Amino acid sequence: MVERSLEGCRILVAEDEYLLAEDLSHALASAGASVLGPVPTLDEATALISGDTEIDAAILDVNLRGEMIFPVADALKDRGVPFAFATGYDQWALPERFAATPRVEKPFKVSKIGGVLGLLLKATPTG
Repeated sequence: MVERSLEGCRILVAEDEYLLAEDLSHALASAGASVLGPVPTLDEATALISGDTEIDAAILDVNLRGEMIFPVADALKDRGVPFAFATGYDQWALPERFAATPRVEKPFKVSKIGGVLGLLLKATPTG
């Protein structure tokens, strides 16, 4: 269970594993977050962030149905939205531009994601 530290935050979840996405979404909602998604594809994630949707933070699976999430990560970075990767990939497999991006290794406990998101939100000027 994730503590209620995400009250009122809009969190994008990009995850293509159904059960993991559902568990994570439920835990984030229980922590008071408004969950955007979960979105299982790169196209859906891109559509969601290209609109006027306000996003406070995001958790991104690196590989969504065979497509790498990096264009979405770049767009979030450009908007100043903090995010973390949820992945089984090693740090060295990620592009250098994301070297400082938090990475939560799969399989993970949803409480760990909540903690990482809480830290990201505290570190941002608007979070």
